[in-house]
Amino acid sequence: MFRQEAEAFFGALRFFTRLPVPAWVGHSQEALDRAARYFPLVGILVGVLGGLTFSLTAYVLPVSIALLFSMAATLLVTGAFHEDGLADAVDGFGGGWTRPQVLAIMKDSRIGSYGALAVALMLLAKFNALLELPDEWIAASIVAAHAASRFCSTTLIYALDYVRDDDSSRAKPLATRMGAGSLAAAAFFGLLPLALLPWEAALAGLLLAALTTFLAARYFVRRIGGYTGDCLGAVQQGAELATYVGILAVAWNFS
Repeated sequence: MFRQEAEAFFGALRFFTRLPVPAWVGHSQEALDRAARYFPLVGILVGVLGGLTFSLTAYVLPVSIALLFSMAATLLVTGAFHEDGLADAVDGFGGGWTRPQVLAIMKDSRIGSYGALAVALMLLAKFNALLELPDEWIAASIVAAHAASRFCSTTLIYALDYVRDDDSSRAKPLATRMGAGSLAAAAFFGLLPLALLPWEAALAGLLLAALTTFLAARYFVRRIGGYTGDCLGAVQQGAELATYVGILAVAWNFS
C-alpha cells in the first residue's frame, strides 16, 4: 500500500516538475491514475522552494528582487508547465470560434499574441500582488497559493469531462475521473498550508480562488464541453493569482 502511494506521489512529482525521483519508481497507468490526488502536495513542495528562496534572498536584497528570484525558482522547478498551459488555453479560446478550432489552436506548440500577453500579465500581476503584502506574509502566501491553486485544478478532473480523444496530450495520463476519496486527499494537501495565514486572509484567498475556478469551469464547459490539460494549467495560474489577491484584500483593508 505504502509503495503504491509512494509511486503515485513520485509520479505526480515527475509529471509536474523537473525534480528528480528515485530510480525504483516505475511507469504505470495505475500510478498515474492516483497521481492527481498528490497534485496539491507537489504544489506545497514548489511553494516551499519559492518561499525559502524569497526568505533567504530577502536577507541581503530588496523585497522586490527577492520576489523575482522566488518566482524564477518556481518557474525553473516546474519548467513553466502551468504557464505554458495558460498561454495555450488563452490562445485557443481567444483565437478559435468553434470547439474544433479551439482544441486545434491549443495543441499548436507555438505561442500566439494572446498567450504571450496572458503570461506576461499573469506574472506581472502575481509579482505586484505579492509585493504589496506584508513582508511577513509573503513566504506563507506563496506556499498556500501554490497548494490551493493546484487543488482547484484537481476539482476540474473530478467534476468535468476530458474532451481530447487523442493519446498525444500531456494530460491524457491524468484524465481518469477522480473519485471522492482522491478529491478529499487533494483537498487536505491543498487547504492545509492556508493555516499558515490569518484565518480571514486564508478564507478570502480560498473563496476568490474557488470563484475563479467555478467561473473558468463554466466557461470551459460552454465553449468545449469539458477540460483539457491546458485548461488545468490556466485554472492553476488563475487560482494562484486569485489567492494572492484575496489575501491582499484582507491585508490592505483590515490589517
